[in-house]
Amino acid sequence: MINKKIVGLIIGLVICALIPLLVKSPYYIDLIIMTMVNAALAMMFIMGLRAGLINMGIVSFWGVGTYASAILSTKLHMNVWLSMPTAALVTGVIAFIFGVVLLRKNTSGFGFVMLSIIIGMLFSVVVGSISYLGAWNGISNIPPPSPIKIPFLPPIEFISKIEFFYLGMFIFLIIVLISYAFYAAWTGRAWIAIGLGPRLAESIGINLFRYRLLAFVLSSTLCGLIGAFYAHYQAYVVPDTFGMWQNIYVQIYAILGGVSFAFLGPVVGAVVMTFFPEYIRMTSVVAPVFTGILLILLILFLPGGLLGLGKYWPIFAKVVSKKFSLLVRKARQS
Repeated sequence: MINKKIVGLIIGLVICALIPLLVKSPYYIDLIIMTMVNAALAMMFIMGLRAGLINMGIVSFWGVGTYASAILSTKLHMNVWLSMPTAALVTGVIAFIFGVVLLRKNTSGFGFVMLSIIIGMLFSVVVGSISYLGAWNGISNIPPPSPIKIPFLPPIEFISKIEFFYLGMFIFLIIVLISYAFYAAWTGRAWIAIGLGPRLAESIGINLFRYRLLAFVLSSTLCGLIGAFYAHYQAYVVPDTFGMWQNIYVQIYAILGGVSFAFLGPVVGAVVMTFFPEYIRMTSVVAPVFTGILLILLILFLPGGLLGLGKYWPIFAKVVSKKFSLLVRKARQS
């Protein structure tokens, strides 16, 4: 029997691969690429959430990967194809160090939230004060990946957004497959158990510290990977990109789509929140107010997200069916 998830993934890949053929505007290609970046960050937020971790500083590790790949390629002149995985590895090592400190003595509740908020608030300030990292001016002239040479075919050069679109889709697919592998294994079941009841999970032999640390390090490493891609796509990086508001946006991407849906939820949330502000031309002054109000409304009235509304479809269909039957009956009587 064919797995429905695999079929859905294949259909999704085919549709995504055809997007550059249907969408010619570089502006919309850019929005789609940023949607993939935002969705990947939201997926990593949900990964931590499943292990009972509300990581309010996840964007900081996105920034670590971005700056690491930028430094490796501009100042150390490392090949971009090596700098991107190296940046993800560096992010993972830093996350491991922070994770050991943050999660010691099973500090995963209010204490972890507050410490992660501090990390999220301090990252841009610290990076902006280091001249080697370009201070508040950031790092510019970040090189694109070197051309991919395939026998009997012209080289693939990263000179337009279309090539970066396919590269971003490839990295996004890697992130999804790695996440799915951990969810499908015992680690995924352990994370769900911890999220449902830490003490109960511990009573059946689940090591809270170990599995929470794994979720924290893995999610941070994958954030670093998408951050490395982001650095070479934008060709510049500034500290303001990784401010505290961006952490709140990541939560909205996850909550709007539905935190119960590890993959499709972030995609739906990222699509809505990436395209809608651009569609209505929302200014930087109005955006934080709109974001704050939306977050409150989501938590109060739509905790299951947009995809969570699917459970109401049978009720809606039943009501519509009854109304339609009544109309047909009246029409026959008349």
